[in-house]
Amino acid sequence: MKKKNWVMFLCAVLAGLMIMSLTGCGKDSSAGGDDVLKVKFTHVVAEATPKGKAVLKFKELVEQNSNGKIEVVVFPASQLYGDKEELEQLMANNVQFIAPSVTKLVGFEPAFQIVDMPFLFKDDQAAYDFYDGPAGQKLMHSLESQGMLGLGWWPNGTKQFTNSKRPLKTPEDFHGLKFRTQSGGVLDAQFRALGAGSQTLAFAEVYTGLNNKTVDGQENTFNNIDTQNYQDVQKYMTVSNHGRLDYVVLTNTTFWNSLSPENKKILEEAMQEASLYERQLAEEENQKSFEELKASGKMEIYTLTEEDREKFVAAVKPVYDEYTDKIGAEYIEAAKSCNK
Repeated sequence: MKKKNWVMFLCAVLAGLMIMSLTGCGKDSSAGGDDVLKVKFTHVVAEATPKGKAVLKFKELVEQNSNGKIEVVVFPASQLYGDKEELEQLMANNVQFIAPSVTKLVGFEPAFQIVDMPFLFKDDQAAYDFYDGPAGQKLMHSLESQGMLGLGWWPNGTKQFTNSKRPLKTPEDFHGLKFRTQSGGVLDAQFRALGAGSQTLAFAEVYTGLNNKTVDGQENTFNNIDTQNYQDVQKYMTVSNHGRLDYVVLTNTTFWNSLSPENKKILEEAMQEASLYERQLAEEENQKSFEELKASGKMEIYTLTEEDREKFVAAVKPVYDEYTDKIGAEYIEAAKSCNK
């Protein structure tokens, strides 16, 4: 485990032991007769989003298929832990399931930056093929040595640019603007290549940052733009489909290894079904949100043409020069091969 991640773990584990002793969460009760196994699932987005609804589907399936022997307690919209806390709290087993943005995992495994590589995946299906293929599965399971087990990819869709200053039709239009990013060097490099600045803000802080002009713009899925009401504080949106905002569902390995085979099977099967549901829902919800954003008339919307896209691909080439070796050429090539 990297030094900084080891420090995070030590800081959180003491609190985790105290909470576990009081609540019993994270302990398998399968050998305890009629006891109910209570597990926590925390996430940072609204319940109306694809991820929020998929978590509720997972809860429904687990509780139904276990005949109430497993209870999933859901904490949406950063009610329990925010972006900055959920990973360390998972490592301490204070929470048993999280679904962080893939970008949040970069500090543990640099290859997760692949989802941030600009204009890499041409469409959703290309991303699905990568995630379901050998390279994607290898990447998802790369955190086990650090105490986290990947259970499934939850694609959330492609990102679009919004800002409050001007239409973004060419790389030159980005010059001098500042954009909110998640943590991750690729995202900073992306905006740097486009002549823009960047500032890391937690998801819960984005609306305020846009409203008080801390940043000029941001990048997100249609559904997040819609449900977070960014259209109220942004004037322009460029349909760029330039990057991904996807999630990986993680559990704590110590918790997982304590489960009975029966309970593992219940959770795995529920996760498989919830993951398929999430994928379908993400496509439907993003399309619905796009239509609603257009109908609201609050933002001027521009869709990149193929010719526009080629200009952006050329502009962000320095990002590939810098990050291909850091991520791993095998992952980059596997992703490119999924574009049909």
